[in-house]
Amino acid sequence: MNFESLASGAPFLDGYLYPLLAGGIALVVVLILTPMVRRLAIAKGAMDDPAGEERRIHTEPIPRWGGIAIYGGLLISMLAIIPFAMPETLFPPYLIGILAIGAVLVFLGALDDLHQYSARIQALYILAAGFAIQLFPGETGMVQFQGMNAPFGIAGGGWIEFGWVAIPLTAIYIFVVTKTMDTIDGVDGLASGIAAIAGACLAVIAVVEGQPRVALVAAAVSGACLGFLKFNYNPAKIFMATGGSQMLGFVLAAISIVGAMKTAATMALIIPMLVFGVPLLDAFVVVLRRMASGQPITQADKRHLHHSLLRRGLSQKQTVWVLYSVTLVLCSVLIYMVIQSGS
Repeated sequence: MNFESLASGAPFLDGYLYPLLAGGIALVVVLILTPMVRRLAIAKGAMDDPAGEERRIHTEPIPRWGGIAIYGGLLISMLAIIPFAMPETLFPPYLIGILAIGAVLVFLGALDDLHQYSARIQALYILAAGFAIQLFPGETGMVQFQGMNAPFGIAGGGWIEFGWVAIPLTAIYIFVVTKTMDTIDGVDGLASGIAAIAGACLAVIAVVEGQPRVALVAAAVSGACLGFLKFNYNPAKIFMATGGSQMLGFVLAAISIVGAMKTAATMALIIPMLVFGVPLLDAFVVVLRRMASGQPITQADKRHLHHSLLRRGLSQKQTVWVLYSVTLVLCSVLIYMVIQSGS
């Protein structure tokens, strides 16, 4: 039992009650906040206008800034649930760092939605976020790949210390996951649905591995994204836009690092590949295609997986469900492997 206070009250939930509550609170908050944020985006002119943008799929201007509502759901859920679920430590430094830097990313993303920053500026502040989160240490966890047990019996399975390499390695990992979550946000409901599945997967793994606080954050992310899907599923009434997708990528990447520290070595290696399998594969394919055609790898185009599926005749809804299904399969395989490795 990972949430010991639940042992006598609801043993059938086996540690999942507080994560479910966290997800439920986030979902309800996002349902309330999103219409307000939508009206604010319209009033401030934060609109995604497809005019002149060949890669855009929608035909009418759609409000942005949905990431503000998603972040609001995450933050309020944490403030509401952690004092009850984890009263002994409340908010450790790394969690404060995740929430604070997440807020900064939402803010910068909101500005980007208005001013359209270059890919270089975005890359710089995402990398800065990856380095900054490592400045929040603590006994209950740290967002850094400090080392790992050697997999497959290499070197006797002993601990491999990364040393100073841990700093850039962590920052690069966070950058890759954050950016890929951003670039896959090209079809109504795709990024929010994949983030919801990834968050739920990480929550289950965290409960199994005895990481209750990670489970709370992951479940809140999942609930917030599910709430947002009501407005973001095709036909979308609002987009999460840059701030939302980058914040979600950052938060999921950060908690996956904290959670992976207690898993078996081989599990720690494959968690990112399976949880973020679809956005990582999408980014890999797009980069290869752009390099093969001589295009800059940062140039936006219609080479993403969702564009390929749409060209094959699938509708937007069919496209997202194909990619949801792939994500669900990958996450289900991962959960099974984690459970089997601990049994």
